[in-house]
Amino acid sequence: MPWQDQLKGDAIAWLLEYPSPDVRYRALRDLLDRPADDPQLAAAYQAASGGGPIAAVLDEMQPQGYWARPGPGYNPKYRATVWALTLLAQLGASVEMDARIRQACQYLFEHAFTPLGQFSSNGSPSGTIDCLQGNLCWALTALGIDDPRLDQAYEWMARTVTGEGLAPVGERSNPMRFYTYKHGPLFTCSANNYQPCAWGAAKGMLAFSVLPASQRTPLIDRAIHAGVEFLFSVDLMKATYPTRLGDDKPNRDWWKFGFPVFYITDLLQIGEALANLGYAADPRMAGLLDFIRQKQDADGRWPLEFDYSGKTWCEFGEKKQANPWVTLRALRVLKKSEV
Repeated sequence: MPWQDQLKGDAIAWLLEYPSPDVRYRALRDLLDRPADDPQLAAAYQAASGGGPIAAVLDEMQPQGYWARPGPGYNPKYRATVWALTLLAQLGASVEMDARIRQACQYLFEHAFTPLGQFSSNGSPSGTIDCLQGNLCWALTALGIDDPRLDQAYEWMARTVTGEGLAPVGERSNPMRFYTYKHGPLFTCSANNYQPCAWGAAKGMLAFSVLPASQRTPLIDRAIHAGVEFLFSVDLMKATYPTRLGDDKPNRDWWKFGFPVFYITDLLQIGEALANLGYAADPRMAGLLDFIRQKQDADGRWPLEFDYSGKTWCEFGEKKQANPWVTLRALRVLKKSEV
């Protein structure tokens, strides 16, 4: 069945006519599979580089290559370098689009990356944490960075999933060990009361999902398998993953689809990761796919339910209203589910 048959209306036509050029570009590239030399795609790409939210975010970058504050770029949330680059990647930007993007990526490597492969909130290995590592591995890959340090970051992330080659937290003389936040294997995080964190898992698996299969080492393949099994270890629609409070009450934001996606994670991001990894047809995905379909309105569009209004560099629409960026996210997952 063509994937468009899952839609209640012609959302693609709406996206192609939307004023924001990044939306048109992503619709042509991701949904209609237009080749790089397609005139419409090229025109949308050019427009996105010179206007709309991509240009607005880049205009806020400092000449040295950072946003908001020099240094590792984790704070202030959600305007500093980490978040600006994540946002640019979610908007479809690339290092080929504007030289400033490559400059910012290099600044990030110089100030937030450690020799061991960690992206760090404070510039040292102690600042490594799953959600940050996953976000940045995904963002830099999506932006088109080709750098051996990114390969090293993926290897570190894979080790933190499987635990291979990493000593316990207490072995402080061993630099290849777990740390205070990144406390143990399989997404164990001190911020989640020393339990596996599904938010970190979603971001790590999303990053692995965009890494070409030819670049996945056996270690990375094992990490992907472990991460997928962790995500599927509960009913996706119940999201009863371990919580910081140790109760059985998942964060209600799981069920709110948003844009951009920074720290808070929604079920749609789990769907993105699993669909990209080839699990869209897995029976364990059926409930989540139904949930995604049910959220569309009569015109085949998805509303914005969670946002960072006033906290990041751009505004992306009103809550509870049809939203092109959320619609793009949902459509990409449903496209992967075509049978």
